[in-house]
Amino acid sequence: MSSEAPLLTVENLRVRFHTPTRIVEAVRGLSFTLGREKLAIVGESGSGKSMTGRAILDLVPWPGEVTADRMEFRGQDMMGLDKHGRRAIRGKRISMVMQDPKFSLNPVMSVGQQIGEAYRVHTKASRAEARERSLSMLEAVQIRDPQRVYDLYPHEVSGGMGQRVMIAMMLIGEPDILIADEPTSALDVTVQAQVLDILERLVSDRGMGLIFISHDLPLVASFCDRVVVMYAGRVMETLDAKALSKGKHPYTQGLLGCLPDLDHPKDRLATLQRDPAWVSGGGA
Repeated sequence: MSSEAPLLTVENLRVRFHTPTRIVEAVRGLSFTLGREKLAIVGESGSGKSMTGRAILDLVPWPGEVTADRMEFRGQDMMGLDKHGRRAIRGKRISMVMQDPKFSLNPVMSVGQQIGEAYRVHTKASRAEARERSLSMLEAVQIRDPQRVYDLYPHEVSGGMGQRVMIAMMLIGEPDILIADEPTSALDVTVQAQVLDILERLVSDRGMGLIFISHDLPLVASFCDRVVVMYAGRVMETLDAKALSKGKHPYTQGLLGCLPDLDHPKDRLATLQRDPAWVSGGGA
């Protein structure tokens, strides 16, 4: 990360869910900074990756509770903002692409209307201006024939096109930070490469910060700049993406050891051995 002031600073972020029988801690004391870079958050399912993104955007549902010693966006204290203040940042300054467009897009509105609505929520644009802006964004995410796609409904678009529609919707307000939650998990390799190319250009051309949430360690190592490794809501270690294969924490080594290696096939993949001390003690 460069020496300029970070776009986002998070210190001791905690997400708790109060249930009738106990308190469930989804995120436990997470801290990181984000600059104009591609920062990955990796870990197995349930490690707190998606919940971290939702907590930043104030999208943790009841009975969830979010606390942090510090959460600043470009020097602005986000924890001190009321609901209206957080809503003004969400979508316009910080956006999030959810995992599956099938469940994120409104099935009874055309994709173009939904992109335009996202723009009009944060501006006083007319419908005509919102339409033109939406068509430009569809073109920016490499959708051929944006005029036709604008009028399609979510069930009429493929998974890859739906993902690009979601990216267009989240970027139409020109945010400073994009949180992408498993944006390529349901895509084939060719479409995955196209989506990654779009994200790469947006970060480099617009100077955005990207939080890339993923299970795909090889993809993260080749695409991102830095990696935060999470387990059970805690950070195990933070390292340069290019050095991911040399991670020192036993959990990072365990995740890497579970990956199949076509060049060195094994009869049985390694099983991840978890240490209870990781939950209480955190990373290395």
